[in-house]
Amino acid sequence: MRRANDRLTTLVASVVEPMGYEALGVEHASAGSAQAVLRVYIDHADGITVDDCEAVSRQLSSVLDVEDPISGHYDLEVSSPGLDRPLFTVEQILRHLGSRIRVRLEQKLEGRRNFEGEVLAVSDDAQLLELSLDEGKEQRRVQLPVEQIESARVVPDFNFSQSAR
Repeated sequence: MRRANDRLTTLVASVVEPMGYEALGVEHASAGSAQAVLRVYIDHADGITVDDCEAVSRQLSSVLDVEDPISGHYDLEVSSPGLDRPLFTVEQILRHLGSRIRVRLEQKLEGRRNFEGEVLAVSDDAQLLELSLDEGKEQRRVQLPVEQIESARVVPDFNFSQSAR
């Protein structure tokens, strides 16, 4: 799965986790001449507020200024994972067994790069992710190589029970 380098991810976690938050993942995007962005996703059992993001941003910004792990100018964004939360590790995918996720691979498999399905399993050696795909009237299973996962996100479920009315 694509993410920021290990040094940067470790640095971010060393700031975020002592503050009582989980550092879900870090993305560093510097697309050509466009503005570079360092995006940090945080989570907490009680949820994340704007004040939480602001506090982490202030603290993290100070540490990044001193450590200077990224050359050039970039914008720092601290965010909750949202309903379509990104998944950065196999452990995070395993937390969503039985849920639907959307996966994008680095290279085509079976003629495509994008898959959406229910997480069934991850192999014992964490090499393969098994999804159940809905394809028309049929369901089928597919195994995706974990090292080829470019990105993975939870697909929000907006089905509310009838009793909630």
